[in-house]
Amino acid sequence: MKLYRFLSEDDTSAFCHKVTDALNKGWELEGAPTYAFDAARGVMRCGQAVVKEVEGTYTPDTKLGAH
Repeated sequence: MKLYRFLSEDDTSAFCHKVTDALNKGWELEGAPTYAFDAARGVMRCGQAVVKEVEGTYTPDTKLGAH
């Protein structure tokens, strides 16, 4: 099955670490990153989609972060 996750975080090194961790666990980048202003909090936010092929059949109970 193909899994999809959208990683997001404030524009700090925490976002880079989150993406780096996913890449090192076998996830692959999907598309371009996003960058947007969160007016409610007054901060910039980053986002990146990642995908991964794994064994099994998808169900809504699939824990994406466990792969």
